[in-house]
Amino acid sequence: MSHAISDALVVTKRQWLQLIRVPEVLIFSTIQPVMFVLLFRYVFGGSISTGIPGVDYVQLLMPGIFVQTVAFTLAGTAVGLAEDMQKGLIDRFRSLPISRGAVVFGRALGDGLLNIVVLFVMGLAGFLVGWRPDSGLFKVMLGFIFLLFFGFAMAWIGILIGLSVRSARVANAAVFIAVFPLTFLSNAFAPTTGMPKPLQYFAEWNPVSTMVAACRELFGLQNIFGVTANSWPSQNPLEMSLVYMVLLMAIFVPLSIRKYVNVASK
Repeated sequence: MSHAISDALVVTKRQWLQLIRVPEVLIFSTIQPVMFVLLFRYVFGGSISTGIPGVDYVQLLMPGIFVQTVAFTLAGTAVGLAEDMQKGLIDRFRSLPISRGAVVFGRALGDGLLNIVVLFVMGLAGFLVGWRPDSGLFKVMLGFIFLLFFGFAMAWIGILIGLSVRSARVANAAVFIAVFPLTFLSNAFAPTTGMPKPLQYFAEWNPVSTMVAACRELFGLQNIFGVTANSWPSQNPLEMSLVYMVLLMAIFVPLSIRKYVNVASK
């Protein structure tokens, strides 16, 4: 186990060295979320009402933007792994005396740690445009810890996608097909009450919706963007978010490791 952890940390270090040598990756990883903050804050925010006097749209927007950003962690993971496979890096790892699971664990951990930098920059951008969480330092930090763990869990979906496709271009397309419905059919940016009934129920059980509601609660806001069925996820978003993260990892960690072993053994 100690050797496997050490090997995974070496793979994580490799990813951070890549960021130092190719800083454009980090730059563009932070620019896109900040652009979403500005667009939704100043372009769409004026037409969306929170329904609560004195509560500005940006207070509800930022948790949604945070969750959307960490959910898209799996995009970089999937594309990066697909590129490594194209370049023959997986074959080189196979020839080394390292743990088979270390490569995928190291990739997921490296991409998860990148979210620390991205969330910090987004938090600053949100503060500059008026975001003010009022739940206290402990709950705010707990909210960001939730976000980091959610991003780590989502990265495993990206690992499976990256190992299952033949090129980085296909991986990128597959990620958008998987993530866009989750992020936009949710309560992240607008009330769900205006959706058709089937989509309302989907949005309520959507992991992104429960995660957004959990973050709003931790940041000091109630989830006012639509409760359609009064279901357990809408009433207990913190607990349901933990359940979803455990389920995602329980499903996709073994599938990803098995897929990596099968790919590496060919």
